[in-house]
Amino acid sequence: MSHTNHFQPDYSNILKVLYNQRPDYLPLYEHHIDAPFISKCIGEKLEITSNQPSEVEDYFRKNITFWKEHGYDAFDYEAAICDIIPGHGAIMGGMLGPIQTRDDFEKYPFDDIPRIFWETYTPRLEAIRKVLPAGMKAYGGCGYGIFESAQDLVGYEPLCVMQYLDPDLFTDLFDKIGDLFVVLWEKMVRDYGDLFVFHRMGDDLGHKTATMLEPDTIRRFILPQHKRVIDVVHQAGKKFLLHCCGNIFDIMPDILANGIDAKHSNEDQISPFDRWIENYADKIGLFGGFDMNVLILNSYDDVFKKVLEEGTEFRARANGYGLGSGNSIPDYMNEDGFQAMIDAVFEIRKRE
Repeated sequence: MSHTNHFQPDYSNILKVLYNQRPDYLPLYEHHIDAPFISKCIGEKLEITSNQPSEVEDYFRKNITFWKEHGYDAFDYEAAICDIIPGHGAIMGGMLGPIQTRDDFEKYPFDDIPRIFWETYTPRLEAIRKVLPAGMKAYGGCGYGIFESAQDLVGYEPLCVMQYLDPDLFTDLFDKIGDLFVVLWEKMVRDYGDLFVFHRMGDDLGHKTATMLEPDTIRRFILPQHKRVIDVVHQAGKKFLLHCCGNIFDIMPDILANGIDAKHSNEDQISPFDRWIENYADKIGLFGGFDMNVLILNSYDDVFKKVLEEGTEFRARANGYGLGSGNSIPDYMNEDGFQAMIDAVFEIRKRE
């Protein structure tokens, strides 16, 4: 079922979630919809193989059209920091990052990263500026988070060891990453803020049962660097969304104290979305609500019914709420499950 004909996107509608106000109609939100999933849906391979303007514009035109046709007011775009850093890969597991010692740290080409970053992503941001449809903007900015970048530069396990064996290096690393993020984010909000309805950082700080590092370590080393990015975004007059996976309830008071405007990511096996609404709906906007497993493992009818019932309830109980998966739409997502979620949201809009 396509809803193309009668849906006109309005990015100011989804922006209300960031002000923790009730949007005029229920907005859809995804952290990301993988290009291979969109390719599967439209029957055409979507990928960027060069920075040729015509190719990049064609890619974004088709990508954004998909979001628009499925009822989204805005789409996700992040210029991924880790993807362009020299020695990238440790965050995927199975290898060490390029920084293991003080010597590695001193020699690492941090000063080159902004140049590589803008050479890679300026053509893409310019293409988005060219093809943005009326009423639509992106959300995002610079992709990856502070902790994720540390994992990519060192590796998760060696990072845990470094904290105890070389605490000075551990400290300096997070300060340096924060400095880099401020440099990249300042230019992003200054030169491309007009493309974004709000800005977002993703930084996965938890797993199923706890945080990835001790809560005190996160409070001391990571959240102050988050705050630097949040301040850059707020000083530019924009709102800030934190996407953070895992069981992070221990540090949520500290995350709220940093001044985030909204939060995304939830998994039923950690806690039902109800808990997010009960604890935080009076403080910040909330996005998500539907565990990826729900969308992947159930029939169209079951997903439609669940999203219709619970989505209506979430919208009634939270001021700022945007509906979507608890994480993102990967290439292996069930097309029926995704479409059922979209159709249920259109039904909720119609009933209102």
